[in-house]
Amino acid sequence: MPHPTRPLRKLGFLTIGLFDPADPAAGHESTLRIIELGERLGFDSAWLRHRHLQFGISSPVAVLAAASQRTSRIELGTAVTPLGWENPLRLAEDLATVDLLAGGRINPGVSVGEPMHYDTVKHELYPDSGELEDFSYGRVERFARLVAGEPVREFSGRQGVVEEFSNRVEPHSPGLRGRLWYGAGSTASAVWAGATGFNLLSSSVVFPGEDQDPDFALVQQSQIRAFREAAAASGHSRARVSQGLVVIPTDSATPAQREKYQRYVDERTPRTTAPQGPRGMMFARDLVGSSEQIAGQLYAHAGFQEVDEVAFALPFSFDHEDYVQILTDIAGKLGPALGWTPAEAGEPAS
Repeated sequence: MPHPTRPLRKLGFLTIGLFDPADPAAGHESTLRIIELGERLGFDSAWLRHRHLQFGISSPVAVLAAASQRTSRIELGTAVTPLGWENPLRLAEDLATVDLLAGGRINPGVSVGEPMHYDTVKHELYPDSGELEDFSYGRVERFARLVAGEPVREFSGRQGVVEEFSNRVEPHSPGLRGRLWYGAGSTASAVWAGATGFNLLSSSVVFPGEDQDPDFALVQQSQIRAFREAAAASGHSRARVSQGLVVIPTDSATPAQREKYQRYVDERTPRTTAPQGPRGMMFARDLVGSSEQIAGQLYAHAGFQEVDEVAFALPFSFDHEDYVQILTDIAGKLGPALGWTPAEAGEPAS
């Protein structure tokens, strides 16, 4: 657990990869440059959000493939890929391919559930099976089995002169199954992830239980503890937990940037004051200020106290130069204030 005398072990960042629909290539290139910068600054990991029919990265696996060829050390992940949009077998093939290209640096994060606004897209996504698709944990379990290399079918071997067939997903990337993450927001999903051998991505959104006080940090803390108990009971002794909050250090920001950042936080703060919707969804407050101020807030955060690695989320709608300033301050100011040591160039992620 991080503590003023216990260093933060891993520091990462998460981006949506926003782009202008009139010039989407520029936005994707900006994301790749940000990942390259993250590696130079010593970050341990870079994560991509997953957005469909929006102006953010819709194909993070493709972007991670490109990033894998422009970096050599930093871990690359998705936080998260909603499996309701994916064919688990095809996704397993793509991720294994990119993981091999990356030298074993890919950390796929996934979630379950019906795709957002499903009624508006199911006629194109699943025209013949829209009412039959399984969006339960079973879809994730199938994906995990395929990634692990378990048999897909009985048929394998040579057919004809040159055709060789396998009974598992190919290529197979050893170790990728141990780097699968689940994005959990409830205690039930955290327990399921721990019992099923996933690592846990705990973000800035949680769903409290009926008997829990609506305190975001305490709810997150209890979910992480429940995950660890379930993981230990299932023999998943090396289970990892990463926390993702929005942090915006302003140490080297210009006055105009500080004004922009504060306005962004002020606009989003009202949603954090009370549970939202029928499930009581709770949002974490964005943290803005000097690195010293943010470090103090994090050390007082019950959820942060449970983890030793983080993937701080970059705000959705900022400009490239803003992300450069924020990442530079996180690596140079906030990370060290949390006891983190940047990785050396060429040093493999541990």
